Amino acid sequence: MPNDRRARAEGAPWFLTLALEDRGAALLTERADLLRRAMAETARERPFRLDAAVVLPNHLHLVMRLPAGDGDFSGRVGAVKARFTRGMRAVGWNPNLPISASKVRKGEAGVWQRRFWEHLIRDEADWRAHVAYCWANPVKHGFVARPTDWPYSSIHRDIRRGIVPPEWR
Repeated sequence: MPNDRRARAEGAPWFLTLALEDRGAALLTERADLLRRAMAETARERPFRLDAAVVLPNHLHLVMRLPAGDGDFSGRVGAVKARFTRGMRAVGWNPNLPISASKVRKGEAGVWQRRFWEHLIRDEADWRAHVAYCWANPVKHGFVARPTDWPYSSIHRDIRRGIVPPEWR
């Protein structure tokens, strides 16, 4: 019998937060090209739609919607993390971080925190709140004064599509 929560979540949007192991690093913005490629390759292999996304130097937030009948957001997150890590290694990245014995045994590179935070979006109001959270997050962290000043945000796509006004705050 399938997990009831997972069954309810198939095809539903999820709010996800993924963080680097080194919270002082800026790999995600420094190598946004590799992250973008990892997301695109994963989406081609295992489709999903990003309702919203924001990439900050050491973490990212996504509102990810899966196809109907599919509840495997975790597999997609793992694929994105693995592809980004392989991309970093391919460009010669070599961490100067101590990697735990457990991560070494499992062949992990120490780029990402093992776990990620997930929240099943409950309704339209919850969805709107999490999309807005993504857009506002660079302001919250003090990187920019306005959401539209941050280049690594889906707010720009949504402005182009006419979904959100350019002066959104």
